[in-house]
Amino acid sequence: MRKKPPLAHFELQPCRVDSSTCKPQYLYNESSHTTHNIPETSPRDSSYVAAVVMSEQQILKPDKDFSKEVDKQLPEAEKLAQTNVQGAIEKLTALEKQTRQASDLASTSRILVAIVTISKDSGDWSLLNEQVLLLSKKHGQLKQAITKMVQVVMGFLETAPNLETKLTAIETLRTVTEGKIFVEVERARVTKILSDIKKEQGDLKAAADILCELQVETFGSMERREKTEFILAQVGLCIENDDWTQAGILSRKISTKYLSRRPKKTEEQLEKEKKDREKRREKGEDVPEPIEDDVTDLKLRYYELQITLAKHDDKYLDVCKHYRQVLDTEAVEEDPQKLQSVLQRIIYYVILAPYDNEQSDLLHRVHKDTRNSQVPADAQLLKLFTVHELMRWPEVAKQYGPHLTNTDVFDAAPGQSADKKANQRWEDLRKRVIEHNVRVVAKYYTRIRMPRLTQLLDLSEDETEKYISELVTAKTVYAKIDRPARIVSFAKPRDADDVLNEWSGNMKSLLGLLERIDHLITKEEMMARIQPTKVPKASKTGKAH
Repeated sequence: MRKKPPLAHFELQPCRVDSSTCKPQYLYNESSHTTHNIPETSPRDSSYVAAVVMSEQQILKPDKDFSKEVDKQLPEAEKLAQTNVQGAIEKLTALEKQTRQASDLASTSRILVAIVTISKDSGDWSLLNEQVLLLSKKHGQLKQAITKMVQVVMGFLETAPNLETKLTAIETLRTVTEGKIFVEVERARVTKILSDIKKEQGDLKAAADILCELQVETFGSMERREKTEFILAQVGLCIENDDWTQAGILSRKISTKYLSRRPKKTEEQLEKEKKDREKRREKGEDVPEPIEDDVTDLKLRYYELQITLAKHDDKYLDVCKHYRQVLDTEAVEEDPQKLQSVLQRIIYYVILAPYDNEQSDLLHRVHKDTRNSQVPADAQLLKLFTVHELMRWPEVAKQYGPHLTNTDVFDAAPGQSADKKANQRWEDLRKRVIEHNVRVVAKYYTRIRMPRLTQLLDLSEDETEKYISELVTAKTVYAKIDRPARIVSFAKPRDADDVLNEWSGNMKSLLGLLERIDHLITKEEMMARIQPTKVPKASKTGKAH
């Protein structure tokens, strides 16, 4: 266990207070130019804790309250500014030095706001920018005062006389807030304004570079909703700039748990919470009313961007999963038109996804959704992929083609819509139908002649070999093609161990069935024995003896 060093080793030197947390960051000794970190202490080391707390209280307390002086000189400076702006600013600057050195936060904030307001009202925006830079660089300037000044100047941006002046003021604010944690939120907002201006000017690359330079996910003082909106804007700009890799990286910074649907509270729960708040208020506690943060709009925007990213990479299964998340929102469930559109796309993209265990499981779960009755034609197409029966592509294209090509998902020919990949998805649908047919043939045949297989698949021999090879490579089916004999074998070769294991399994199953039959026969015999024998009823009218 580390011994507690003597108190004399830790001299509490005057230091600048972090106004955002109201705690000193470090203790600096200018004579030795070394930083004395406060040691870790246990709850029993009360002497150390008391010393630090007393020191903080002394630092936080202003040396002098300049409220009366500020109340007197502010109106005088505003009146003087009507004739002599520079003189008014100099007068307030002298007072600002006194309030800053006395650590009078309220008075310093009022003076800083007054100086920038006078500069703005004079119409000289270059003077405003100059004063913002000077005031922020003052030695020992209070952080909360700088924050207040930056927020006020941000409100002036909408009243800028022209775009050039506005851009200059924005760059000034970005310079002042650079590297300062206590104004990170203000810097992010100013950067967003600058990015929007660049986007309106058509410079998407500059807009994306400016917005993506900030790592807002690390900003602890920013609200979660605003943080999510900021990241969504970053992703959207990257997509518009065709920077798909960066867009994918940024999209992973958003937690889907935050966007997930929250269960509705029952009337009993709401009434109980209301009574609890009333009881706490009766005790004198300040209990605010609960504010429900509805993130439905953020959820829809997020999954819209995710769907765009997945479509670009042809990840059909991911597109289907994203649409299922969109389906799990009240805004979609309560709108019949949106509901039908989302249901259709869930069916289309789960069919388009390459076959594997995950795709097969999701396809059957989608098929069991009772809401598919609202899209009967698409539900019928989905059903064809859940049964082990052959589908002839010409018949599928004839029956479902007009309906599918009326959507923005499929195009029967290239160039029919703005979506360049719509025709590719139509070809992928044909490919999925053929792959389904090959799996069905592999299920029912061990060996089949090539002419018969091409007839079942409605393909040429070259196309048949191509699709079988792709499925074998993906390990979906096992097949061997004997070209000289023109025979395709779907039977897996088995060694002696496999044959013996299968025989053993069959015998075990057979013996189990025999045991079950013996049990049922014995049960029937026992039931027959315990049943009472029926006595014939005597006739009501008998012969007289």
